[in-house]
Amino acid sequence: MLEDFDLSGRRAVVTGGGKGIGRGIALALAGAGADVMVAARTQEDVDEVAAAVAALGRQGFARSCDVTAEGEVDALADAAVEAMGGVDIWVNNAGGLPDATPRYLTRTPPDRWAAQLDLNLTAVWQGCVSAARVMGDDRGAIVNISSSAGDGRGNVKNGPYGAAKSAVNSLTATFSIELAPAIRVNAVAPGPVPTENFMDSVQFTEERRPMIEKQLNIPLRRLGTERDIGNAVVFLASDAASWITGQVLRVTGGR
Repeated sequence: MLEDFDLSGRRAVVTGGGKGIGRGIALALAGAGADVMVAARTQEDVDEVAAAVAALGRQGFARSCDVTAEGEVDALADAAVEAMGGVDIWVNNAGGLPDATPRYLTRTPPDRWAAQLDLNLTAVWQGCVSAARVMGDDRGAIVNISSSAGDGRGNVKNGPYGAAKSAVNSLTATFSIELAPAIRVNAVAPGPVPTENFMDSVQFTEERRPMIEKQLNIPLRRLGTERDIGNAVVFLASDAASWITGQVLRVTGGR
């Protein structure tokens, strides 16, 4: 049965892969056997993660990419085909709060609203379009990283982000219909994971971890890790999920 989780010979692209959850996803895919092109804005970060992929015995490629800049996601797709010969797995992970500032909807300036949607929604749409173009009619899997903030409930001081991620869930379902049967499209919705963006936005420190974990009321009584999310992505990208598409897998510790 474990053969269904094996990604040997698969070629993956991970946006926002230079740190945090994206780094965890890239290393999880490599650990399952995939070659990985790691993309993020900071070249130094993607170089480090690509080297870590290579240390796991897979081919790691690094590319600087701003997913909110016109033409860069398409160029990333073309670079992946040139470097790896094709793309089998595409993970739209880049996202977050552009200025690490939680905001009320009524207090969000138009430029900050646009920045949230550009990063958390438009870039995901463009990633799916670019991935579909280079995958063609070949078997493929797209995994979008959503958020528990997008599950349809209201969000306190997180309205723009929650709205964008709710739209990602809808976009995932629609792409799953449009791209079937060749390409499966699913999403992972992480709960609280202490990434750099998360820590900045909630003033997280290790000293405050017990208090924050208690306040968040997580049934499994801990915050998530990058590995938790990476494992979920491996599942959805693998043949173990070959009859799953259009779904949002919530990885939240039960929250």
